[in-house]
Amino acid sequence: MTARDLESALLARCVAVAREAVQPAQDQREANVFRLAAMVVRPRFPGESMRLLQASERYFAIHPDERLAASDVVRKGWVPSLPRWRDMLSRRFYGH
Repeated sequence: MTARDLESALLARCVAVAREAVQPAQDQREANVFRLAAMVVRPRFPGESMRLLQASERYFAIHPDERLAASDVVRKGWVPSLPRWRDMLSRRFYGH
């Protein structure tokens, strides 16, 4: 899987969880990405932000030592720059 494929898959998971809030994060990467996504979209999409944060928190309730600082999530390359991640999520939430 290429970096772009992985990025697209994470975006799709964020959108699905933000809209349905059915599943918790599946692993450390998703939990931290969901948490970061919740932070960057909160002003424009408070409902989606809340559902992403809840999915993240359900994972961290079981694995509290796997929570990372936002800078570490970016440093690991799990998301691109925060402005780009926010813009990509916003476009998906708006249906573009």
